[in-house]
Amino acid sequence: MATDTAPETGTDPTDEPLYVDGTADLDEIVAGNDVVLADFYADWCGPCQMIEPVVEKLAAETEAAVAKVDVDANQQLAASYGVRGVPTLVLFADGEQVEEIVGLQGEDQLRSLIERYAE
Repeated sequence: MATDTAPETGTDPTDEPLYVDGTADLDEIVAGNDVVLADFYADWCGPCQMIEPVVEKLAAETEAAVAKVDVDANQQLAASYGVRGVPTLVLFADGEQVEEIVGLQGEDQLRSLIERYAE
């Protein structure tokens, strides 16, 4: 009997967070999806760890693709979006940045934000 623990090739990329490695990676995700929630985070950040299960759930249950951007590994990318604190969540719709939220957010707030832009 198959389990869901092993990643499959060819699965819908929006079902789980996509880990970003550089500007080109994020640009490709934004260009390839109608709605993208980019989670700028750091491993040492307590609120980032608290929001991670929420972000993973939104990736699985909404139309949005979720991109995870480690600010320590992608300092220039974070700076280009003006990220000064983590977690910072940036929402893209149709290739354009439409929202930016700094700090810990609840699932309901983030879900309604995504649904506002998802069609």
